[in-house]
Amino acid sequence: MNIPFNRAVIAGREMEYIAQAITAGHISGDGTFTKKTHALLEGALGVPKALLTTSCTHALEMMAILLDIQPGDEVIIPDFTFVSTVNAFVLRGARPVFLDVRPDTLNLDESLLEAAITSRTRAIVVVHYAGVGCEMDSILKIANRHGIPVVEDNAHGLFGKYKGKFLGTFGAMASQSFHETKNFTCGEGGALLINDPRFIERAEIIREKGTNRSRFFRGQVDKYTWVDIGSSYLPSEILAAFLYGQLEQREKIQSHRRRVWETYRSGLEGWAASHDVRLPVIPEHCEQAYHMYYMLLPSLDARQKLIQHLKENGILSVFHYLPLHLSDMGQKFGGKPGDCPVTEEISDQLVRLPFYNDLTLEEQQKVIDAILGFSFSK
Repeated sequence: MNIPFNRAVIAGREMEYIAQAITAGHISGDGTFTKKTHALLEGALGVPKALLTTSCTHALEMMAILLDIQPGDEVIIPDFTFVSTVNAFVLRGARPVFLDVRPDTLNLDESLLEAAITSRTRAIVVVHYAGVGCEMDSILKIANRHGIPVVEDNAHGLFGKYKGKFLGTFGAMASQSFHETKNFTCGEGGALLINDPRFIERAEIIREKGTNRSRFFRGQVDKYTWVDIGSSYLPSEILAAFLYGQLEQREKIQSHRRRVWETYRSGLEGWAASHDVRLPVIPEHCEQAYHMYYMLLPSLDARQKLIQHLKENGILSVFHYLPLHLSDMGQKFGGKPGDCPVTEEISDQLVRLPFYNDLTLEEQQKVIDAILGFSFSK
């Protein structure tokens, strides 16, 4: 394959920092580079607390514990998202309530939210798909009226904004992903952003296997012990060092990704308009994170043919999420065809194009030319 869908890239001083971490003799969690990364995220985003985790999935699991989700509780979740978003709450015994998404941004459809709330609703989870903000004003207004916390799965959206405010800073908490496919990566990693200070102390305990070890290292207690449930959610210093090197280069990385996104848009908008293909919609009040570039083809057949056509030209493109309510697990919670019609339609139509931090103009032009040469009647 000449052009992969994704490729990991060194952006700055990652390898130097890894060597520094090893030389310092501390490569387990919460060392110098973890603390530097926490400070960078807190300062850049203006959040009270950021805690690195081993994955975005683990950050979501911490959220569910912090919200004290219990068996039988209901959690509202968009149907078009990754399984981690729902698994974190199902692990605590929650019943997911899948909500359909908007046909324009593919984010949770806020017009359906109020009708989905019941006396058992304990949380509303929003996912900023492709790094484009959900309609947070409407969502928070509804949630506040019912006294239900909102949390954000911001795996796609670091440094994106909604009405001038960073994604991940609206809900009580937010999760971030630093998986290999994300704008900033350490291979596998995540972070929990805590916007409600009431959750900070318990989050530190849960992240440290249910102990008050963080308080011990700050000199607040003379020994640490088991005080709550928890698990081992700390990434190693090696991962934190790599991630810190990436985040230091965030302006350069985001500038390049914006160029990639805009090149796709300008190169494909005429073709898309003449072939009934829908390109991403970015509302004027949203500043996207430039996480991905996708297209919605007229049908499943057209989507599959385009993926095959690109493959024959040495280009790897992929589809994305399948409707959660129609999965084997989703059906166990009562999901059935027709429950989320927008998700069911777009899941068959969506194709994602190669998008990574050193994608060259030459490579990108090859992708665009291959698409322009695609015949729907093949």
